[in-house]
Amino acid sequence: MKNGVAVNLTPRHRNPVNDGAACPKGWEALEPLDAHDRAVVPLVRRHDGRREPLAWDAALMLLVERFKSIGAKHGSESIAFLGTGQLPTEELALFGSLCKFGMGMLHGDGNTRQCMATSVVAYRESFGFDAPPYAYQDLEESDVLVFIGANPAIAHPILWQRVLHNPHASKIVVIDPRRTETAMYAAKHLAVRPKGDLALLYGIARILIAEVRVDREFITVHTTGFEELLAHLEPFTPDAVAEQTGIPPEDLLATARLIGEGRRVSFWWTMGVNQSHQGVRTAQAIINLALITGNIGRPGTGANSITGQCNAMGSRLFANTTNLLGGRKFEDPVHRREVGDVLDIDPGLLPSQGSWAYDQILEGVLRGKIKGLWIVATNPAHSWINQNQVRDILSRLDFLVVQDMYHTTETAQAADLLLPAAAWGEKEGTFINSERRISTIMRVHRPAGQALSDFAIFKAVAEAWGCGDMFQRWTSPAAAFGLLRELSAGRPCDFTGVEGYAMLDELGGVQWPFPAGTRHPSTRAENQRRLFTDGKFFTPDGRAKLVVDAPRPLPEPTNNDYPFALLTGRGGAAEWHTNTRTGKSAVLRSLAPERALIEIHPDDAAALGVAPSTEVIVRSRRGEIRAKAHVTRTVPRGCVAMAMHAVETNVLTDAVFDPHSRQPAYKACAVTVHPG
Repeated sequence: MKNGVAVNLTPRHRNPVNDGAACPKGWEALEPLDAHDRAVVPLVRRHDGRREPLAWDAALMLLVERFKSIGAKHGSESIAFLGTGQLPTEELALFGSLCKFGMGMLHGDGNTRQCMATSVVAYRESFGFDAPPYAYQDLEESDVLVFIGANPAIAHPILWQRVLHNPHASKIVVIDPRRTETAMYAAKHLAVRPKGDLALLYGIARILIAEVRVDREFITVHTTGFEELLAHLEPFTPDAVAEQTGIPPEDLLATARLIGEGRRVSFWWTMGVNQSHQGVRTAQAIINLALITGNIGRPGTGANSITGQCNAMGSRLFANTTNLLGGRKFEDPVHRREVGDVLDIDPGLLPSQGSWAYDQILEGVLRGKIKGLWIVATNPAHSWINQNQVRDILSRLDFLVVQDMYHTTETAQAADLLLPAAAWGEKEGTFINSERRISTIMRVHRPAGQALSDFAIFKAVAEAWGCGDMFQRWTSPAAAFGLLRELSAGRPCDFTGVEGYAMLDELGGVQWPFPAGTRHPSTRAENQRRLFTDGKFFTPDGRAKLVVDAPRPLPEPTNNDYPFALLTGRGGAAEWHTNTRTGKSAVLRSLAPERALIEIHPDDAAALGVAPSTEVIVRSRRGEIRAKAHVTRTVPRGCVAMAMHAVETNVLTDAVFDPHSRQPAYKACAVTVHPG
């Protein structure tokens, strides 16, 4: 800080998460705060399409009048909200509570649906609660690390440093169609066919059981469903799996034996698993492997989903979208009463049923059921699957409110009313990361223009709506944290032992559970904790559930007209999601492609007459784009790959969803490629 202004970043060594390291995005974190396109005043769209400034009082009144008018005409279900995993937990909780308890909205979801919904459902069904069991320290404690649909060398470079610092001569296995940066480090890379991972995992499980490389005592005492698993795995012989996945039987056997011989095996997955038409069952196949080998609850083990967004875990627990505050169920009257008692709200004001998921909310707009939508800190006009369709959907709304730190995002430009919001570094609160660690963020920068923190905006809307009394105790983010702490009591995520922001800052964050009476960690090892060390899970009988299902075919297989499978993923360590913030840094822009690239194998490029770095036309059943060809052997024959950050990518992707999690299947659709 210099004269009260943040001017630079200094490493905080011995932090339990990152040891003071940061990726390029972290070192440039202050740069986006001073961008020229910050939203500095509310903007309203006039009838001629022009956007004009509006005073805050008038903007709040407009929001209230339009949403109340829509509700009076079409019913309370006609307005909905879409949130984010980018906000602090306190703001997420206030937003979800305001919308559902104060404004009477039934439907609301968040962009966590795009990254973590699959893992949420998988953990709930298998463990009884959305509970990633690991600590980041496990990356350094494993002797075998298995990465499925994950490229942490690029997507999570700080976590990848832990892998590189692992002192145990660890073996790395990567299951991924592409030869990613992570796969280049692997002792074994299984270049599975797109979405062949479920059959592959079943094949590995079958070999482990057949060769008695499992922990029968752990299975008997701590799991249910093993007999069903045995029967289900019978058809997944090495030869059958080879036919379905393209992985030779000898590679399948070698991988299974590598896992079976490991003493501390950890399994890690990210979007390559989650963003799939059968992602939940694939995640549960990974969980099954950890359970049957007894690789859970010990250092260096676990079935470990790595979170895609900074506060996706906070969103999962407290956003009032996929569940009631604290991982409770809307349908449970006891849970509604618990929330009502803590918040001093009549439980009758709490919805008794869950919300539509993100895709169902957008479909509701198409069906004329939803007329008003409030979108906060997310950019679906860029990031949502089948982009042309979602932009059409947003244009059909009677009233679209967008709350963002920039007025130039694709979604903000479609808004009828834009509310300018403060950014990270301009407010305070907490995030909850992948390893369940609650950490603080602090205000070090003045918000741009008239921008307000999201917390202040939600409080102001509550007053304007007439439900401000309901949120009198939410006087500040710190006060809201106290309410969330009360709401966590007795839950698997109990953190009643956290005394406040100062304690979190002093310790470098605290992992839940941390109930009252828990001793403060005094060493780094004590500040890296994992779940299920006693073999007891959050299910009614205390046992983990082994869940299986038949693999489902690709929703859109390739054919003569569309001969390539399009894969999507992280483009580079300098890019993030829709480039809303990273695109504001000259340093990060210099590390990223200037235009959309499409990776294509040299043999396919030669057959098409496509030369390196030339323009190509890529077409799917949804639309057509232009991109620059990057000819490389890292992508297999018959596949092409594009970065998720390119705005062109989601013109092509197919609106297909996992039936259990409603998460979009971004990772494999059929396209054709021609020279430009």
